[in-house]
Amino acid sequence: MKKVLLLTLLTLISLLSACSYNLTFEDFFHKKMKEISKGYDKEVNYSYSLVHKEEDVVQPNDAIAVFTENNTRGEQIFIAYFKQEDDQWEWKQTRGAEWDTPVKWSAMHQEQYIYSGAISDSSIKAVFAGKEKAKIIEVEDDKRFWYAISGEKDVEVKMVMKDGTQNVIDEIDDEMLKEWTERLTKNK
Repeated sequence: MKKVLLLTLLTLISLLSACSYNLTFEDFFHKKMKEISKGYDKEVNYSYSLVHKEEDVVQPNDAIAVFTENNTRGEQIFIAYFKQEDDQWEWKQTRGAEWDTPVKWSAMHQEQYIYSGAISDSSIKAVFAGKEKAKIIEVEDDKRFWYAISGEKDVEVKMVMKDGTQNVIDEIDDEMLKEWTERLTKNK
């Protein structure tokens, strides 16, 4: 009887240990961000903050994270897409924006297409990427961030103002985020 109880206990401990090896999405995200932060000099005063996360966004076992980052370019906001493959999270794509630029959005150029951008204008009521209505996230003060997931590439992005008018907006320049993307790739 003692042998059966001991064997059962050891089996349960083994199973629990195996289950605890896989990181949750949020734990994986924070671990990767800490790895990225090691690439900065102390003078930069690097920091990040997870603003929003959502799992099973496009399909089961995927996720997005919206986060701010204080880096060599100042404060920026990013959206990243993740997939879990073979019980391991993988960082797939990242796009971002700066708060005080005239161009307010960018798109991930691989399926699923995630359109996103910064909003610092309180008169904006809604954002559409093609036919998809964007989710708008309150970040802080008058700063908001939007994203929309679409199966279509190269859609028109428009903002709907509180007075009902609609404005088509331009895409962000890829060079603006080149430095951050290179650093992320180097830390993978």
